[in-house]
Amino acid sequence: MKLALIVSDGKPGHFNQSIALCKHLGLKYEIIEVAYKSRAAKACSYLLDRLGIFTGRLLSADLKPNTEHLTLIISTGSTTYYANKLLARRMKIPNVAILYPKSYRLDFSHILCPAYDHPPKRNNITELPLNLCAAEPAFFKEKAAEFSQKHSTSKPAAGIVIGGPNAISDIDPDQIKQQLERVFALTEGMERWVTTSRRTPKEVEAIIESMPFDYTLINSRDAYNPIPAFIQLCDRLFVTSDSASMISECASFGTAKVEILMNRQLKTPNKFEELIGGLEQKNAVHIFDGTLGNAAEKIDPVPLLSAVSTLLTHSE
Repeated sequence: MKLALIVSDGKPGHFNQSIALCKHLGLKYEIIEVAYKSRAAKACSYLLDRLGIFTGRLLSADLKPNTEHLTLIISTGSTTYYANKLLARRMKIPNVAILYPKSYRLDFSHILCPAYDHPPKRNNITELPLNLCAAEPAFFKEKAAEFSQKHSTSKPAAGIVIGGPNAISDIDPDQIKQQLERVFALTEGMERWVTTSRRTPKEVEAIIESMPFDYTLINSRDAYNPIPAFIQLCDRLFVTSDSASMISECASFGTAKVEILMNRQLKTPNKFEELIGGLEQKNAVHIFDGTLGNAAEKIDPVPLLSAVSTLLTHSE
C-alpha cells in the first residue's frame, strides 16, 4: 500500500481532513507536526514562498520523516503549507493542500478547496461541497452498537446536536429554546436524543436539561461522544450551524434527513452560510424554518478526488 506523509499543525479539525483524504484513497500515512519559530517566521514564509526559497530555518524543528517510501505529501491549514512545499521539493514527490492556501502561491500539485472560498478556476484546484471526513461506514456501525449498550429503543429517533458560539455566530438561549420546542412538536412518536459540545453555554445546557429528552449528554460533564451513533441510528438529525465538520459528517454518512438549526449570525454572508446553502441545493440539508424537510441525499467525495488519484498513478 502506498504511503503518504501528513504535515500537521496539531489542530484536529485540520489533520483529520488530511487523514480523511488518505482513507478515501486507500493510503497508509504517517504524521509529523510542524510549527513556526515565531509569528515573524510565518510572515517571512509568505515572502520566501513568493521568491521560491524554502528553508527549514523558519520552523521550530527540522523536518526529518522516518521513511523513504513516501509517495505523497498532504497538509491542511496555513501553518503547514510552507513545510508541505519544502518537503515535496526535498523528496521530489507530489503534494496536496486541503483548504485554500491564501497568501501562498498556488503551485501545489493539487489543491482541494471548499467551494465557499471561491477559488480561481485552475486545473490543479478541485472545489469541494463540504469538509472531508475521516470516518468510515464501519466506524459508525461500531459506535451505534456501543451506544445501544447505553440506551436502547425500538422507536424511530430524532438526534439533536448543539454546538456553541464562534467568531461568526452566537447561540441565543431563547432562540434555541423556541427551536427545540418546535422540534418536539414536529417529532411526536419519536424518541428525542440530544448532545452538546464543549462550546455549549451553561444557559443552553440548563434549557436542554429542563426538557423531556429520552437521552441527554452534557459534554461538560461527560466526555462520551454519541454523535457517530446519532448519525447511524437516527431518522432525523438537527444540527446547529456553527460546525462545518459536524454538518459535513451528517451530510456524508447515515441515512437521516438533516435539519440545520441556524444560530444568530454575527457576520453575513459567511463561510458557514455558504457551506449550508450549497448543501441545501444538493438536498443534503434543510435549513430548519419551523417545518421539516426531506433532505436525505449524502455526498460522496471520492469521485471528486480523481485528480489526486491521478497524481499517485503518475508517481509510480
